[in-house]
Amino acid sequence: MTRHFSSLRDLDTELMVLSLLASGEPLVLCGRVVDTSSGGIIEDGCVVVEGSVIRDVGSRGSVEVPEEARVLDLRGYTILPGLIDAHVHVTGLRSGDYVREALTTPAGVLCARGARDLEKMLDAGFTTIVDAGGVIGLHLRDAVAEGTVRGPRIVAAGYPLSQTFGHGDVHFLPVEYVDARTTRIFQPFLSLICDGADECRKAARYALREGADFIKIFASGGVASQRDRPEYPQFTLEEIKAIVEEARRARRFVHAHAEGAEGIINALRGGVTRIAHAIFIDDEGISLALEKNAVIIPTLSVVKLLVEHGEKAGVPSWALEKAREVYKIHVENIRRAYRAGVRLATGTDFFFEPLGTKFYGLNALEIHLLVTEIGLSPLEALIAATKNAAYVAGLEGKVGELKPGYLADIIVVKGNPDQDTRTLLCPDNVVLVMKEGKILKDRVNGQDAHA
Repeated sequence: MTRHFSSLRDLDTELMVLSLLASGEPLVLCGRVVDTSSGGIIEDGCVVVEGSVIRDVGSRGSVEVPEEARVLDLRGYTILPGLIDAHVHVTGLRSGDYVREALTTPAGVLCARGARDLEKMLDAGFTTIVDAGGVIGLHLRDAVAEGTVRGPRIVAAGYPLSQTFGHGDVHFLPVEYVDARTTRIFQPFLSLICDGADECRKAARYALREGADFIKIFASGGVASQRDRPEYPQFTLEEIKAIVEEARRARRFVHAHAEGAEGIINALRGGVTRIAHAIFIDDEGISLALEKNAVIIPTLSVVKLLVEHGEKAGVPSWALEKAREVYKIHVENIRRAYRAGVRLATGTDFFFEPLGTKFYGLNALEIHLLVTEIGLSPLEALIAATKNAAYVAGLEGKVGELKPGYLADIIVVKGNPDQDTRTLLCPDNVVLVMKEGKILKDRVNGQDAHA
């Protein structure tokens, strides 16, 4: 016999909901459903969850509800896939003077802070994150997977690859302090310094040996590195092709930091289909992105917050100056790419959180900026944060959509985020978070209740 609850408020505690899932009984969520597959809304929809996967999705009456299922009536809420931050760094850093802090803060403290940041992102509705370079994210990935740490699923690059004098080379430190293979100093921004195709192949293999889910490269200079600029191309086309080949041999992909026009073009020609930042993307880069069906992750959020909070937080002057210089250019070029039809995905590029501010947990800012700055509709921005971001994470066909057979990564939100993305900027509006069929947050009852 099917059992109904008029709303989650009728449940005494979250543990009751969890017990339903633990018992193996199917759970049916009924309410307003965002369909990121078709770009539509099912106003009176149902999502059937069985175990860790979605069994069925559709309008009420068209979905077969198992006889033994529990049905939760969520009228007044919106049901959508778990959100994805497709470019972020879990570092545990709390200062704009991030390199100094990284060198002087114990590793255990950084890891503990990083675990807390994961909780904040999960509570904001993010069930998957792509950690785009950093050893802490690599280790926390495994802690989350085994259930020790409560957080989003982490797809981690581990050690990124940089040329000498690249964006991943901390220019004011001795090079042996920067390369993960030569230093004895723990800090979150360790890279693999490599020059020439053969060294790049070996560095890619080392990153894979250390457990990388994908290979992260720096194909251009950047804002936060001292002596280079975003326009500088880094790694030759031959070096990039060598790295991409090694990734493909291991059934992995390459994700490129690429801000300058030439670096973007080199990355795309070299076989990279995940392009982060793209500040100076030009017409040729846009054409190549369309030809290769690549996805751009603009990461507007980090530049905006650096400009607003960086000086007070102690961000180095070289980073602040470049951030202020490029923001408007960045917005204009991403707007051109979007209007040309290039796929976009959400990524914040958060890599520290100044004390007294909130970065982690504000990851939906990127969704909102795609609407207010770039011109996407709210529904298009949600697709960027789910379906498109799932591709960036290498999880296309597994998460990012509410479809039969997909993992049951589902969030329930107050209001209609497909009409107004501001509702996602307050984590309290995310009232329920489910990852692989397990409810990890339930705030509908007016209290914090975590699995």
